[in-house]
Amino acid sequence: MKVMKWSVIAMAVAAGTSQLAFASAQSESKGFVDDASLDLLLRNTYWNRDYADGVPDRNTWAQGFIATFESGFTQGVVGFGIDAYGLLGVKLDGGQGDMFPGERKDWEDDLSEAGAAVKLRLSNSTVKYGNQFVGLPVIASDDSRLLPEAFTGTLLTSSEIEGLELNAGRFTADSPMGSPARDDNRLKSLNVFGGTYALNENLSASLYFSDVEDTYDKKYANINYVMPLAEDQSLTFDFNYYKTDDIDQRFVGRDGAAVDDNTIWSLSAKYAIGSHAFIIAHQRVSGDTGYLYDQGDGGGAIWVANSFLSDFNNKDERSWQASYELDFTGYGIPGLFWKTAYLRGDNIDAEFYGGSGEATEREFFNQVSYTFQNGAAKDLTLRARNSILRTSNDLNNDYLPDTNEWRLYAIYPLSIL
Repeated sequence: MKVMKWSVIAMAVAAGTSQLAFASAQSESKGFVDDASLDLLLRNTYWNRDYADGVPDRNTWAQGFIATFESGFTQGVVGFGIDAYGLLGVKLDGGQGDMFPGERKDWEDDLSEAGAAVKLRLSNSTVKYGNQFVGLPVIASDDSRLLPEAFTGTLLTSSEIEGLELNAGRFTADSPMGSPARDDNRLKSLNVFGGTYALNENLSASLYFSDVEDTYDKKYANINYVMPLAEDQSLTFDFNYYKTDDIDQRFVGRDGAAVDDNTIWSLSAKYAIGSHAFIIAHQRVSGDTGYLYDQGDGGGAIWVANSFLSDFNNKDERSWQASYELDFTGYGIPGLFWKTAYLRGDNIDAEFYGGSGEATEREFFNQVSYTFQNGAAKDLTLRARNSILRTSNDLNNDYLPDTNEWRLYAIYPLSIL
């Protein structure tokens, strides 16, 4: 398997030698001001988690304001620019730790944060230093609640070869979603390197490496292939793989056994025909622990098929997914979309979590969203998401209890500049 992964990157570099002469983004720069943008995202959300087994429920209603400024690059061989963001969250009712600072029944009423980064661009390569949002498979900002997670560090993104994007970076601070502190997750350092290559319009491959100091090392691989079948039909295969090594002993389970490595992989197949899509997926976990993430590498660093309310990432877990998607555009209602999924996991090592034997879990998921296409509310998105999660008693000691969850969103983007 390793030989195959490396050969994909080798082919990409070799093939790219004949593609170096495509257009340079820096040569087409219009300037610091002319290419600048200022956007404001308004996000209103209501969360309700109804827990079983006497666990206190969560009920949170909040309004978020996410302002992002991206300058253009100054003209010349090397361009200079600045990116900045400002975040404000206002609690309207309730509260929870991944949205606001404080503690149960005493959450703070608001949360604010600001950050900026300088950036330089040469040809098609950009280096950015400062506070930024990151979206790589081994370091990814979580934006699933009210306000996004941010990192502090340096990231180089290079696209000198057509179809190939390379990334390399070092980060030294991780500010989670529910905290204004610059490094509330106490990240010592994280080094990342990798890239994605599109061999053609239907086939792409990715390979990434990361080292979270005193926590763990990670390798990630992905292959995505879209097989066109007819004018309105296609079959998509998506394979994701994480290998985690040198796991710190603070992640030891309740059984007390030493931990060192973990592997998680998923394979999904999606058949799309017109407005409909049918997905099946399988995911497996092996090694000394469940799959670990959000330990300085971000709450979004889990790019696998079966990540919903539950990530189905417990120790030794095997899970299956069957889901269906419907795009109502083909029925005369553009902007309306529905997804439903059923997932089941078994073979979980319950002793690792303080139970006994093998544990299971299952989830029923539904999400409906509608984006207004015109009128005064154009681009406003309304979204309702519901998950019903049931876990066996052997897992409840150290995992989510039986949960009924609703997430409601009203999201409105504004382009100011």
